[in-house]
Amino acid sequence: MMTTLHFTRTLLATGLLSLGLAATTASAADLPGKGVKVQPIQSAIAEETFQTLLVSRGLEKLGFDVQPIKEIEAATGHVAISNGDATFLADHWDPLHADFYNNGGGDAKLFRKGVYSSNAAQGYLIDKKTADKYKITRIDQLKDPKLAKLFDSTGDGKADMTGCNPGWGCEAVIEHQLTAFGLRETVSHAQGTYSALMADTITRFEKGLPVLYYTWTPYWISGVLRPGKDVVWLEVPYSSLPGAQSKLDTKLPNGKNYGFTLNTQRIVANKAFTDQNPSAAKLFEVMRLPVGDINAQNQRMKNGENSQKDIEQHTDAWIKGHQKTFDSWIAQSMAVAKK
Repeated sequence: MMTTLHFTRTLLATGLLSLGLAATTASAADLPGKGVKVQPIQSAIAEETFQTLLVSRGLEKLGFDVQPIKEIEAATGHVAISNGDATFLADHWDPLHADFYNNGGGDAKLFRKGVYSSNAAQGYLIDKKTADKYKITRIDQLKDPKLAKLFDSTGDGKADMTGCNPGWGCEAVIEHQLTAFGLRETVSHAQGTYSALMADTITRFEKGLPVLYYTWTPYWISGVLRPGKDVVWLEVPYSSLPGAQSKLDTKLPNGKNYGFTLNTQRIVANKAFTDQNPSAAKLFEVMRLPVGDINAQNQRMKNGENSQKDIEQHTDAWIKGHQKTFDSWIAQSMAVAKK
């Protein structure tokens, strides 16, 4: 037989449970993104998935219905976002993607506020052994056919430089600089699947052969071919960039000039979407991800943890390890939604 005390406790517990469920339901209903679909996009670079997923996790926390990531190259991706065929891109490089941004309608159609990740470097590198032996410090020294031939891996007498995939943005800079620095006759720009080309480049390096390649940070390449130890950055003779970047000075604060400005990675989104969803706009604006954290995650992918499940676990682990930071993003975004 149930005692009065037991009955009272049971009734109280049931009541509290009902209140809790009601609060949870009300809370879910009150989320600013409820019922709104979001389509994230990224390039074919698998190492961009971590950054993209982190943004998706934030949007999900706000109640948005986030779809699986679709792959599209940056040039067409900006247009897709502008047209409303996609919602956001987490890896917009500013100023490298300036022409893509302008072609997508610029500020009139695209949202771009805040700094997701800063101080992204890029440029040309060669193996340190060859650099030291032949005193090569600048890319334009490869106008000399004898020096260029050191990096010939195809037998045509030209230096073979592992370059940048079409559509990424960096390929336009490389093509522009090959002409500007008088390297057309002595240097070949090898393009294709970057990861496969770099795998061949690393194999050549491991065999003790000279290598010449383009890369960027944050990316795992510089964890394998370490600048200053295994390889060295090559400087350019002067600043020279194409299109919307043409007036920019590429000289770095340390006085070095590697031919590219330090880039800022930003989140670019459809402006109509951010106008209608201020909580998402605030999230895009306040999210910050240190370059070192991106490098660390990319290195784990290089070491074999590269499945979709692995990357999702990396993302969730980052959130757990930076819970206060993540929660502050959500709180700021929710505060805007309630105004």
